[in-house]
Amino acid sequence: MGRLDDEARTAMTVLLKGGQTQSAVARLLGVTEGAVRYHRRRREIGATDGRSRQMSAAAAHADAIAHWRDQQTDGRINLAALHDWLRREHGYGGSLKSVQRYWRRTFPAPAIRARRRVETPAGAQAQVDWAEYPGMVLGAEVVDLVALVMTLSWSRKRAMVWARSKDMLSWQACHTACLRRLGGVPAVLRIDNVKTGVSKGAGAWGEVNPTYRRYAGQLKFHVDACQPRQPQAKGKVERGIGDLRGADDPYAQVFDSLEALQAWTDARVEERSHRLCCPATGTSVAEAWQTERGLLTPLPETLPEPFDVVVRRPVGVDCMVSFEGEEDQETPRWGVTPTQGYSVPFRFVRQEVELRGLAGRVQILRDCAVIADHPRGGAALIVKDDAHYEGDSTERVIAPQPLGKMGRRLQELAATPVHHRSIDLYARLAEVAR
Repeated sequence: MGRLDDEARTAMTVLLKGGQTQSAVARLLGVTEGAVRYHRRRREIGATDGRSRQMSAAAAHADAIAHWRDQQTDGRINLAALHDWLRREHGYGGSLKSVQRYWRRTFPAPAIRARRRVETPAGAQAQVDWAEYPGMVLGAEVVDLVALVMTLSWSRKRAMVWARSKDMLSWQACHTACLRRLGGVPAVLRIDNVKTGVSKGAGAWGEVNPTYRRYAGQLKFHVDACQPRQPQAKGKVERGIGDLRGADDPYAQVFDSLEALQAWTDARVEERSHRLCCPATGTSVAEAWQTERGLLTPLPETLPEPFDVVVRRPVGVDCMVSFEGEEDQETPRWGVTPTQGYSVPFRFVRQEVELRGLAGRVQILRDCAVIADHPRGGAALIVKDDAHYEGDSTERVIAPQPLGKMGRRLQELAATPVHHRSIDLYARLAEVAR
């Protein structure tokens, strides 16, 4: 005999009154025919469950339970903690289920907060989230990959870009690639509280990562971080990730490279955009996207290269600016991190410039224009370009004094490979030194 709850017993009564046989009702409800006969007979005679009239064992401790309930000021109720407290403090011998039954009968359920349904206007918002794909096969290796999924909230147009890590360089590179596929930049990007997006706190009270904030400023979008533990706040991209996992499973394929995987993904996402419906318009996602695309902010002609560190520093009188010392580390390291100095053209002395740490390069900007570019990550603590010290004076800065004879000879010596240096070069150097 199977169990029938109140809803199933009501359905049984309606089906029987509609002329269904007991065996047919039993098949529909997934119980035996004997169970249907038993519950039908009890309904006909008006029998009730005797347990509903029994006094709960927890009722003897009603005052203690009410006192415990008043002490829960944070609004969270843990009945397992109440049961444990009753056993320790009042010698309660009943089960946890008896406490739960008493609680349901005695205290009304809390009020349900309605959720506001918001449909954002076209071009206003896109939602962003990472999807993880461990154990992907690329050629002859098995690797853990991630994919950044970006969904326009109005048209539901999606873009999905693969990466090998979630670091700041990948975070920005995937953003740029997604925005290119979407054809522009929405006014707001709603993100999760990942460290590359929010460095401290979470949600509306979080602090946007300075590097990401600078990237957002260049592409002209506002960062909107979700409230913690509120996945429905970016439900459109969450549903998009689930749809992509179910309809286009990359594990069923073997790809030679990350580029091949990306090309396959782009084709599948484009194909589905013609088959999926946009709730806001009733047309296909692809058709709605053509309308929304015209309302997105155009991408700049020169897109910023991904950078994982961005700071502002004053240029010294020696035309050098410091970068990547201890003060530039998000997480302080043990010991002392030596500061590297990079040269800039002399006309920027005593001005503040912006330094960006790119993949293998340090880029220095003033008024959004690149004024210097140096290799990054070398062992040298002073990296300079001698051309930065040449040129005519300006109204604000006098050009450095030109090199003397010794300086020019030393530069000439340093620029000549050792096996090409003639004895005459050393002789001329000795003459200057006299």
